[in-house]
Amino acid sequence: MAKSTSLYCRLVEGKELPAKDVSGSSDPYCVVKVDNEVVARTATVWRSLNPFWGEEFTLRLPSGFHGLTIYVLDEDTIGHDDVIGKVSLSHQQISAQPRGIDSWLSLAPVRPDQEVQGEIHLEVRVSEQGHPRVLRCHLIAARDLAPRDPSGTSDPFVRVSCCGHTQETAVIKKTRFPHWDEVLEFELAEDEPGDSVLSVEVWDWDIVGKNDFLGQVEVPLDASGPTEGWFQLLPFPSSTEEPGGQLGSLRLTVRLLEDMVLPQHCYQPLIQLLAEPLCCPGQPAASTALAVLEEVTSGDSRQDVATKLVKVFLAQDLAVPFLDYVITRELSRTTDPNTLFRSNSLASKSVEQFLKAVGLPYLHAVLKPVVNRIFEEKKYVELDPCKMELSRGRRISFKGSLSEAQVRESSLELLQGYLGDTVDTIVGSVDKCPLLMRAAFKQLRRRVEERFPSAQHEEVQYVAISGFLFLRFFAPAVLTPKLFGLREQHAEPRIGRTLLLLAKALQSIGNLGLQPGKEPWMTPLHTIILPSITRVRAFLDSLIDVDGTQATAGEGMVSVVPFSPSATIKEGFLHTREAEEPSLLPRFAFKKRYFRLSAQALSYSKSPECQEHSCIPVEHIRAVERVDEGTFPQPHIMQVVAQDGTGQLRTTYIQCKSAPELWQWLWALRQASSANGAMLPTCHPGTFRTTRWTCCLQPNRAAPGCSRTHCAVALDEWSDPLDPAAAAQSIYGHLRRAGTRLWEVLAEHSAAGQSAELEPGGGAVALRLRAVLSDLDVAHEAFARRDRGSSPPTDTEKDAATAT
Repeated sequence: MAKSTSLYCRLVEGKELPAKDVSGSSDPYCVVKVDNEVVARTATVWRSLNPFWGEEFTLRLPSGFHGLTIYVLDEDTIGHDDVIGKVSLSHQQISAQPRGIDSWLSLAPVRPDQEVQGEIHLEVRVSEQGHPRVLRCHLIAARDLAPRDPSGTSDPFVRVSCCGHTQETAVIKKTRFPHWDEVLEFELAEDEPGDSVLSVEVWDWDIVGKNDFLGQVEVPLDASGPTEGWFQLLPFPSSTEEPGGQLGSLRLTVRLLEDMVLPQHCYQPLIQLLAEPLCCPGQPAASTALAVLEEVTSGDSRQDVATKLVKVFLAQDLAVPFLDYVITRELSRTTDPNTLFRSNSLASKSVEQFLKAVGLPYLHAVLKPVVNRIFEEKKYVELDPCKMELSRGRRISFKGSLSEAQVRESSLELLQGYLGDTVDTIVGSVDKCPLLMRAAFKQLRRRVEERFPSAQHEEVQYVAISGFLFLRFFAPAVLTPKLFGLREQHAEPRIGRTLLLLAKALQSIGNLGLQPGKEPWMTPLHTIILPSITRVRAFLDSLIDVDGTQATAGEGMVSVVPFSPSATIKEGFLHTREAEEPSLLPRFAFKKRYFRLSAQALSYSKSPECQEHSCIPVEHIRAVERVDEGTFPQPHIMQVVAQDGTGQLRTTYIQCKSAPELWQWLWALRQASSANGAMLPTCHPGTFRTTRWTCCLQPNRAAPGCSRTHCAVALDEWSDPLDPAAAAQSIYGHLRRAGTRLWEVLAEHSAAGQSAELEPGGGAVALRLRAVLSDLDVAHEAFARRDRGSSPPTDTEKDAATAT
């Protein structure tokens, strides 16, 4: 059994942010920190005080994390980025909301005395004998302290106060990982310790001006026995109210899920019960475990449930029958074909998530060339007269600004070119479309024909498919390419407007002309939209022209693995050097190499075409961490620590072009190696130079790492390998969290099934689902007891544990 703590965080948008640039605007982005470790960064939204990011991250976390902090910053081309404000949420605040936090939160100012980080290792012991008794505080070390000096380090010392007396340690210069190994002693009065508290404060020593605060720990002296360990440094308690709203606000969705994932075979009864209507399609659609699950799924959790179901049934080669099932149920409830799949039902969400899971490579092949061209050309495009800026046209004539007609003409020409190329690529992409997508669309069309067979509803058969493919897949990807992995940054306002107009045109094509756009200024595009509709109909006919046995429910389905282990997860040019390489000229020590990361290996060579390459097997990776800024003359460096063939640890330093690229590679490498055993608990964030480590100043090259390694990674991206056990555990957790609603639905199904024949599997679904959930409850408790080593399990728990 694996303990899983994950945090879902969606950074939606900001509102009324302060202007940080001379232009009266800002270029905001967000940085997400968990316990002061940066785990995510959004793209920058250029020139906006009300930015929309819409980015989401699911982070795997250590179970004992303390809090989440989101910083909003203004990106500057020259100099340091400006800090706008922050939102801080403690573990307790997040876990107190089982359904999560979804609201606008005011940004608070970032005060240096409150921005503490790191831990201190100390031991406190009070002598039992002697008069007076003596308290001994052993200051051993600290790690990951905040940098307070321009060099990116600090000069830390410790100030200890007890019983009205204060002592200080020596100053350790230029490090965030000091080792003091000093013992400070305090005499205790007869009535001590009582309610006394030992105050331990860490400070950065400055030769000019006052010292900077680095954090504090308070240790009660009434505890029995010695106190020893690593303690998180905390800020001084705030004595003033934080002003709310003056720095703007941030709209967030945050949800914490702490779970125990059992071995995969423990979930087989649940998966089999959910899969029964897919493997045995003859049973009533309303009397199944999937129907129960749909009934207890509310709107706010529908997307998550759909995602997990798609992952479970992809692993079972039952994705197409599953979509067929939920689509059939949705059609049975639809009386007006004009409203078909317009809501965010389980069927609509499931098809959306299925397209992302199976079709992202196809989406990239179709849209990336045009999207890249729009970003590179940066042309001004506008058709709406109310928004037209005549001075920003394609060119300025000697007679002054272009006229409205000239701007419209040039914009129309550009849009027709972009739209024409996009439609040409789409209608010519039948062979590139994954077989599973084509089979799913064939089943969709078949079900729509059965539900609406009359000739007057012939268009519905096409709109049902184009509605998903164009309105929920192609158009959203064009509108926000960052969220679909087409670009690494959000579009600037000018590019964003072009993408919006192109997305509107694709939506019109996806509606097949049945729902024309409301904007009359889009009419000039109809000369290319209307002919495209005929071509799109022919494209949809070709798309579903697949072998019939491949589209039937579970019969002859070709097993398609969406993610091959050898498939490239990420690639691109970076700079690298080995830790053991001599560096006579540090400026030239990093060499440009082309990197490729798959689930099997991280390889790099001089060029993409080069056959000779160096390779680090992913299973040999033991740590992937940032390198402290200032360690090398170059910025944005990470390190990959891996075992070689002899079992020795080797460190490879990799330099990225920017901070966002650094975090993307960190996520990808940590994600690929997340299942590795024997990961290192600590590592050095510096490098060994001449005679000592630059981070902790230890003279021994083999000294244990001075900083904890971090396992937080962005999960649930569709490029992740499928994990059906984690997905099934999420479904089980969702059913359990449904509470009384689940029991009400099960009672209704039990009452309805009393006079009915037994269903496949030997019993009524309601009774069997109760039994499956009860067995999973027992299995969880059995594993929990085993972990705790507490009282012996019951006979039922022994059977469950033995079975697992």
